[in-house]
Amino acid sequence: MVIGWKLHGDGRTPPPGEVVRPDERLSWPRTAGIGAQHVVAMFGATFVFPVVMGLDPNLAIMMSGIATILFLLIVGGRVPSYLGTSASFVGAVAAIRAAGGDSATVTGAIFVAGLVLAVVGVLIHVVGGEVIHKVFPPVVTGAVVMLIGFNLAPVVATVYWPQDQWVALATLAFAVLCAVLLRGFWARITILLALVFGFVLSWLLDATAGKITSVLPGQNLLDGAGKPCAAEGPYCIATAFPHERVNFTSVKAADWFGFPDLHAPDFKTSAILLALPAVIALIAENTGHVKAVAAMTHDDLDPVLGRAIAADGVGTALATAVGGSPTTTYAENIGVMAATRIYSTAAYLVAAIVAILFGLCPKFGALVASTPGGVLGGITVVLYGMIGLLGAKIWIENRVDFADPVNLVPVAAAIILAIGNVTLQITDDFPLQGIALGTIAVLVGYHVLNVLRRPEDTGGGVIAPAEEEIGGPVRHSGHEPPETGTPRNDAS
Repeated sequence: MVIGWKLHGDGRTPPPGEVVRPDERLSWPRTAGIGAQHVVAMFGATFVFPVVMGLDPNLAIMMSGIATILFLLIVGGRVPSYLGTSASFVGAVAAIRAAGGDSATVTGAIFVAGLVLAVVGVLIHVVGGEVIHKVFPPVVTGAVVMLIGFNLAPVVATVYWPQDQWVALATLAFAVLCAVLLRGFWARITILLALVFGFVLSWLLDATAGKITSVLPGQNLLDGAGKPCAAEGPYCIATAFPHERVNFTSVKAADWFGFPDLHAPDFKTSAILLALPAVIALIAENTGHVKAVAAMTHDDLDPVLGRAIAADGVGTALATAVGGSPTTTYAENIGVMAATRIYSTAAYLVAAIVAILFGLCPKFGALVASTPGGVLGGITVVLYGMIGLLGAKIWIENRVDFADPVNLVPVAAAIILAIGNVTLQITDDFPLQGIALGTIAVLVGYHVLNVLRRPEDTGGGVIAPAEEEIGGPVRHSGHEPPETGTPRNDAS
């Protein structure tokens, strides 16, 4: 990493048309101010996602700072980036916990996925970035990202939303209005603003309307005879009871300063298989991040693409090795760079140090963990839907041709397998389910069909054989462009 940053100009705001490059910095007070903006930009998602996954938000914040410093070291300071909590594993975590896995099982599965990502990054560094597009073409990557997001819909419907449907609806409406009406920096922290709004609304309702009666996961556990039981399971379920929406008991008991609780990972094959598909999404995220930064800084960053992907994998493995959350490069922080035109890695170092200090405040972590379920219900509707639609964004930007059945059929099957949480029982203790099954279906299906396809195959018979639409034929044969002259992209 760059240790001695060059001072840009006089250290003040860069003149119009100029940028502060990664190896430059402004004066330290201004650099600290930019670093604080990066902290705020990453903060909402970085502590919301650990709460959603049932992991310690304090530890997630602290490890995000450590992982960011490690990332900057591995890429030699050439790629300015903050590594916040990854949303790509949320679906896998929900599935692991639904199957009875605990936090150790969750972090063990993600730890292995982090190592796999690191190995993939090393391979990309050795053989070149083109291998990504051959193994994970846009049609596959888009499908995996989409099924990761949409697989989470049942979590919203059955876990968070029922805890307080009206607060969830109000929080959702507030988030949507903020996203549409706000501009610039405020628009980028929509989720954080919605979280604060929902928190305040829940507190006001407690003070005015009194307690709410609903089910809280892991609380008021009763068996079939209506007697209290110890561990949630098929014959011991959480039942509704009156409770306050906001409970600050744990916040009052927490210390102001202290080290987060750590735990070692536990490794189970079934859980690991659920987590591995997220690696594809992380490859896509990191590749997009590096290319976006390259476009803004006008640098050729292809030579460090593999190192960036490997660094993210190492960061994820390091964080989960002690019980933390997975990491990924954050688009929110790209927005800060685009707005300020300051790409200095010194600002990211400041942000990382601030995050580490936040992580050493248990009272802060307890406050985050006390977020009402209804608030999370409203926020997760937006978050999970946005994750899913990022897959569609990948398809649109790469002009994936869904008139081609080689693209259409595997994707269609995979998304239904994932959203329906379909299970393929390989052996008694080795199931393939939901995201894992959907990912395998689209990855294997796409490549196998590409091998089997005949050059003259029109793909007819899948939707509307020999039909024509306005503007020309529904399909065209082989790999030739359609008659309209529009370039064809079958994502192969």
